[in-house]
Amino acid sequence: MRAQDSATTPTAIAVTATGSTRTAAPATGTGAAASGAATPGNRAAADPRTRGTLLAGLGVIAFSLTFPSTVWGLESFGPWSLVAVRSTLAALIAGTFLLAGRVPLPERRHWAGLAVVACGVVIGFPILTTLALQTSTTSHAAVVVGLLPLTTATFAAVRTGRRPSRTFWIAAVSGAVVVLGFTLQQSGGSFSTGDLYLFGALLVCAAGYTEGGRLAATMPGWQVIGWALVLCLPLMAAASAVSLSFEPVHLTAHGVIGLVWVAVGSTFFGLYVWYRGMAAIGIPKASQLQLAQPLLTLIWSVFLLGETLPLAAPIAAVAVLVCIAVTQRAKS
Repeated sequence: MRAQDSATTPTAIAVTATGSTRTAAPATGTGAAASGAATPGNRAAADPRTRGTLLAGLGVIAFSLTFPSTVWGLESFGPWSLVAVRSTLAALIAGTFLLAGRVPLPERRHWAGLAVVACGVVIGFPILTTLALQTSTTSHAAVVVGLLPLTTATFAAVRTGRRPSRTFWIAAVSGAVVVLGFTLQQSGGSFSTGDLYLFGALLVCAAGYTEGGRLAATMPGWQVIGWALVLCLPLMAAASAVSLSFEPVHLTAHGVIGLVWVAVGSTFFGLYVWYRGMAAIGIPKASQLQLAQPLLTLIWSVFLLGETLPLAAPIAAVAVLVCIAVTQRAKS
């Protein structure tokens, strides 16, 4: 019950089980907790969108190392062996975490979505991009995959029924046009067989990202990718045994490091933080952070692979970063 004293100060009266009463001290309204005020630091720490953006950005950094690591891995393994072994290792890691955490099996209604994630992110994208890197340079592949944000946003709009604002779409399409123009300029105005692999990779990965982002709103992101990996384990383990039997293996330091990174860094850790970030800030906005991924990959290709950075890269970098800023501020 509430009582009002002569000074009109609200005072709480607690009624005990025996019927006696006791008066609690009135709230003074002083202090940050009572007034509802929060410091900028506390607001940033408590804002799930800020944390989600940081997690998604960390995922982008992890993904940006995928192509250089794949090139390193191809020094030791064939394309089919590399994809099969990386997925098998990632699935074993994921299964260990799921068992250690005694995580229950997903509900039956989630298995179809997990299958889409598995087919798109765990199997389709790695296979298609690895085949593309047999004939394409890392920098070329990176800028083609720069179309992934727009592809993912489109899939998300269809799948979830959400309609981002016109400003969002203008910025997203502008970023995609920049990336596409950069790609055509570097490839002499035509698309190669490797480009077709990469365009196929865009479609299957966007579908996997969209479905994974949707599932990450109902279960932890690491469980989404964890169960998707475990779902693929029997197939990838069998594929590893078969592919290793007919593709020669020449172990090198680069090859082993590349395999470890694509298995642990890109496939497990990167997707873990990426799906958590998407669940917090939404699929369209998270996908636009990936506009920075090809530019980061270009930097890694110079430092790790010794490739020559195209002169158009700085111009593309500025244009794409502007598009990222606009999409992050546009209403979704």
